Amino acid sequence: MSPLALKVLPFLSWRHRVDRRTLRADVLAGLVSAVMVLPQGVAFATLAGMPPEYGLYGAMLPAIVGALWGSSWHLVSGPTNATSLMVFATVGELAAPFTPIYVSLVLTLNLMVGLTKLGLGVARLGSLVNFISTAVVIGFTAGAGFLIIGAQLRNFFGIDVPQEPSFFVGVAAFLGHVRDTDPAALAVGVFTLVAALAGKRWFARVPYMMTGIVAGALFALLLARLGWAKVATIGSLPSAIPPVSMPDFTWETWQTLAPLALDLTVIGLSEAISSARAVALRSGQRIDGNQEFIGQGLANIAGAFTSSYPTSGSFNRTGSNFEAGARTPLACVFSAGMLLVILLLVKPLAAYLPVASMAAVLFVVARGLIDTDAMRRVWKTSRGDALTLIVTFVATLTIRLEVAILVGVLVSLLVYLNRTTHPQLARVLPDRESVERRFMRVVPGAPLCPQLDVLRVDGSLFFGAVEHLRDELEVARRERSGIRHLLLVGSGINFIDAAGADLLVHEARTMRDAGITLHLCSLKPQVRDVLEHGGQLDEIGHDNVHRAKAEALRAIYARLDSATCASCAARVFEECQATLPDGSPRDRPRPAFALQAR
Repeated sequence: MSPLALKVLPFLSWRHRVDRRTLRADVLAGLVSAVMVLPQGVAFATLAGMPPEYGLYGAMLPAIVGALWGSSWHLVSGPTNATSLMVFATVGELAAPFTPIYVSLVLTLNLMVGLTKLGLGVARLGSLVNFISTAVVIGFTAGAGFLIIGAQLRNFFGIDVPQEPSFFVGVAAFLGHVRDTDPAALAVGVFTLVAALAGKRWFARVPYMMTGIVAGALFALLLARLGWAKVATIGSLPSAIPPVSMPDFTWETWQTLAPLALDLTVIGLSEAISSARAVALRSGQRIDGNQEFIGQGLANIAGAFTSSYPTSGSFNRTGSNFEAGARTPLACVFSAGMLLVILLLVKPLAAYLPVASMAAVLFVVARGLIDTDAMRRVWKTSRGDALTLIVTFVATLTIRLEVAILVGVLVSLLVYLNRTTHPQLARVLPDRESVERRFMRVVPGAPLCPQLDVLRVDGSLFFGAVEHLRDELEVARRERSGIRHLLLVGSGINFIDAAGADLLVHEARTMRDAGITLHLCSLKPQVRDVLEHGGQLDEIGHDNVHRAKAEALRAIYARLDSATCASCAARVFEECQATLPDGSPRDRPRPAFALQAR
């Protein structure tokens, strides 16, 4: 098989995996996925402000294209909660949801998202998704959970108020009309919610959405048959077969939707790659991010012409697909075919699905997005990541979603820049109990050499870190004004630029004027090469630059003042134990002192 054929038809690369045994496993997994996506497609389409059938259409041809042209064996493409909410929050400001104009804008947006994803994949820019940190994803999904709850309150309580894309505006509108609650709708919603939660706990093999929706529909039908009340339903589906659709190609529409397409691309790719990698860790497969971008892009393009709103890789259905025993992407192909058959059989029953039941199952979905355990781990692990999470969460609830994502990414980059521009400067001494004499951080109050100070730099020396390191070195010199030698340990310096190299020269000159000699040791080859090619080693002095710490300590000890050493009781170096720098014997006992492991 030629490389060109594999690039154009990547599914040929796994054709050898298909046999009778894998086909049987994929058919069974496809059936599970088809049953699972039936309630999800309807619920997510409602969340996106689209007619319910558009969510089901998104699980057909887009799912097939995404599976065959992607790289993952198990990723299932289709409607997802994050993309659905993003569609509603962004396009909802341009047109009224569920209207023909709104549908046309969403189809056009789907095409633009697909072209953007495809372009990124062809340009091999799959690594761009790595700029979205875990903290941003956790904060955004938690905020999305609250947004889903806020958007569905009116449907759950049966209140006829306009649907607002803003969380606080929507909640305020709901509270202002809470006295208009429809008792029958609320009863159906509560019954559905209880049934879904019970099914999720005690009937895990059956999709909890299916359990809740069927129970809610039967309860609503019972209320109607008894003549007690009638609740609103989503209505019948017009067709089980996806009709051909045509996006809007006018320049004004594309110009308006361009920023929305970029943000939906970021969210969709992050969701798809995260889902694919999570399952790949369990299956042992290696994911090609660029190919996944191409697969997702082609899936969106196909969906734009077959009545689908923007889709992505679904974490829930991908995990279920793997657990159900899927062996190849053919499971998604079978799933789409079985979904079409199921729709042809149950299409008339869709007219009995209550709107309150859709809201109830979306409440359960929203609760799953609020990952309190992950939030707690981020808070305990890193305060910088915790700040990113909080800012992203608040931004998701208060400003437009597409801007909230960019705010989260910007904050995470600022936290990273703050960390990299503040390299650590630690005072260290060799651990005499260790054979390698590893440098350890000195605890406060420990004895120090009166003539030599040893500092370790942990971080890169580039233009953004120069001022911070200069200030830290000045503070260190003021703390120990009587020293005559300062050794900088460079084992933690991975990168240095011209500004960092010039800083070392400047510090060497400043210390020389103050009667202090600057020494360097344990520099990595790439750092030493920069200093050597730039001439900074000549300025610092080749005799003051040492390969390893043991070599540095021996060379510096020989330059120490013998009289000062004779009266010193610290003896922090191994060289201090036997003789003085001039070679005369010692007779003082070694004192004890404490070091702290880094």
